Amino acid sequence: MQILNGILLLVISYRAIVTFSRGGVITGVVMIVILLLLLYYYSSTKVNYKLALVFIVTAIMGVGIWSYTSMQTSGLIEKRYANQDAAGRVKKDRLGGREAIIAVDIKTFFDNPIMGVGAGLGKEYRKEAFGVDVASHNEITRLLSEHGVFGITGLLILIIMPFVLYYTHTSNLYFLSFYAFWLLTINHAAMRTAAPAFVYALTLVNVIKNKSR
Repeated sequence: MQILNGILLLVISYRAIVTFSRGGVITGVVMIVILLLLLYYYSSTKVNYKLALVFIVTAIMGVGIWSYTSMQTSGLIEKRYANQDAAGRVKKDRLGGREAIIAVDIKTFFDNPIMGVGAGLGKEYRKEAFGVDVASHNEITRLLSEHGVFGITGLLILIIMPFVLYYTHTSNLYFLSFYAFWLLTINHAAMRTAAPAFVYALTLVNVIKNKSR
């Protein structure tokens, strides 16, 4: 199973990197690092020796995958993550044009700070600003622009409640990894896929151990 999981990790990681999508790859790396650190923290000394080996093997695999991908893309993947174009020139925007969309959402919020412009109407303001239909890539600024102070309230509930539940039931080992996935994903891809909502729900799971009588 470990060999099979290792092969799957190599293949999926390679496929993820060659999509040239930075947000998803960085999110995945953050999730893995958080999980490994938590496992190391909660495990015994004997288990930690095995986890240290896992850290080393994972790091070697990561370097190998990146090097292979760099060769396959003739170095273009490195330029992508360095925010450069194919000619090696540094791009003006660092988020693939998302800064402009965020700026419009924030301006819309300040123009309508109490009630916002209404659910789903942010796209009309973005279309007016850009001349074409532009989807929001940041769920936080979309909440602000469309729901105003109520969006802030909803966002605070989403951010705080998982920690409240985790504090009372600390049995969910994957909590921080799931939370990181949700928070990072809504900041670069908003809620355009079902993944953030589903994974966020997993942060609220209370794992109950079945004690034998």
